[in-house]
Amino acid sequence: MIALPFTDAIKQVASRVIWFEPAEKALADPARFLAYAMRYATHEDMKAIRAHVSDEEFRHAIDSAPPGIVDPRSWAYWNLMLGRYPAPPLPVRML
Repeated sequence: MIALPFTDAIKQVASRVIWFEPAEKALADPARFLAYAMRYATHEDMKAIRAHVSDEEFRHAIDSAPPGIVDPRSWAYWNLMLGRYPAPPLPVRML
């Protein structure tokens, strides 16, 4: 997965989507950032992200999503949008 560009628009999205840490840290792990974006990003936020992320990179991010971030509804939606139906199982935490 390529690193997302550190533009003002992407920094603003990162600040809204992962509000509990600085944008620089949020963008350091693109797969984790995209997992939070799948759940919390607005349509406008996602337009800014999708300008820099291809479908293939987004599929990789879904496959690498940490467990517990993406909710079932968002998981089903994004897998469907990327042509994956039925969606694979959500990532699970191993305790």
